[in-house]
Amino acid sequence: MTTCAVIPIKNLSHAKQRLAGVLSSAERQALFQAMVEDVLRTLSECSLVDESLVVTDDPLVVLLAKGFGAAILPEPERPGLIPAVTTSAVFLRSKGVKRMLFVPGDVPLISADDLEVVLTSVEDNEEPEFTIVPAADLGGSNCIVCSPPDCMKFGFGEDSFRRHLGFARELGIEPRVIKLPALGLDVDTPHDLEALMRELETRQTLSSTHKYLMESGIIERLGSVQETRTSKLKG
Repeated sequence: MTTCAVIPIKNLSHAKQRLAGVLSSAERQALFQAMVEDVLRTLSECSLVDESLVVTDDPLVVLLAKGFGAAILPEPERPGLIPAVTTSAVFLRSKGVKRMLFVPGDVPLISADDLEVVLTSVEDNEEPEFTIVPAADLGGSNCIVCSPPDCMKFGFGEDSFRRHLGFARELGIEPRVIKLPALGLDVDTPHDLEALMRELETRQTLSSTHKYLMESGIIERLGSVQETRTSKLKG
């Protein structure tokens, strides 16, 4: 069964606005680029992913994606994640792709093992199938598998996990839900960033994201802020 991963990436310069309170614009852009690198690298290393398709109009992202062997699909005329994934699903179905794997670019703890867990949950049959990995707070949709790619509509945004479950059931598809803590961590807020840094401290191998956070001094800087905050609370 042919599997194509879809990764929609907006312009890097506008990335991660909700981190503006703790990171500069340049830091947000560099962090997001590092996270995208980790996602693309993992997809290229997963034996169950046959190809990757990055939806973007950002020239820097195009160069980055091509470096990992990914194909490029221009963003649709209507902006947003829902049109990007919907357009990709229709495009892949027209190309004969049997299964679409959606992952966002901001899940830096993604692993080939987690992807294999998700992809092996999908059976190779003629019935439409839908698998979803929710965000840690059960709000967002951090990974989706659709077979065929356009078997259902998409509802990304606030509370999208529950919305997607409802969409699937409306179409007579019983969704599979797989909770994976690492894949469930997407980095949007300072709280997410703190959780990411805590998890990275337990890992021995350096990802692009971990390396950037260390070399930029962000881990040291935000760690000091957290220590000061904790000391004040204890005092």
